[in-house]
Amino acid sequence: MHDERVHENVGAIMDLDMYAEELIYNYEHPKNKGSIQDANVNTHEENISCGDKITVYLKIEDGKVADVKFDGSGCVISMGTSSILTDFLKGKTLEEIEAFDKKRLLDLIAVDPGPVRIHCATLSLRAIKKAVFHYENKPVDRQTKDL
Repeated sequence: MHDERVHENVGAIMDLDMYAEELIYNYEHPKNKGSIQDANVNTHEENISCGDKITVYLKIEDGKVADVKFDGSGCVISMGTSSILTDFLKGKTLEEIEAFDKKRLLDLIAVDPGPVRIHCATLSLRAIKKAVFHYENKPVDRQTKDL
């Protein structure tokens, strides 16, 4: 069943545009996959509609992301985006992460997943932003809740 889902997702993504190849590559060869034993904070998120699951781990030092990893399972869009996003966010300040929005994420992955799959693409961003808010003892903002 998992293989059928992967092939179905790969076919759907390949129709999006030429940048989909990077997303597929990151799904097949994810960067930052795993956990951080001495993480300052971690957060788990799920996309109930399709079954994608992710746990993100952040190591924060001097107000910046010193390390970030993710673990989970899901479609090409959610896991490929997680790989690209976690790689991009290393070294960023907590303020930069709080300000990071859906538009910037879609620019980063260079793929528009469409209205049905947007929650797959934003799953890792929602988890990372919630982790940052939790670390800072701040309430999660509306923009993050709506991802």
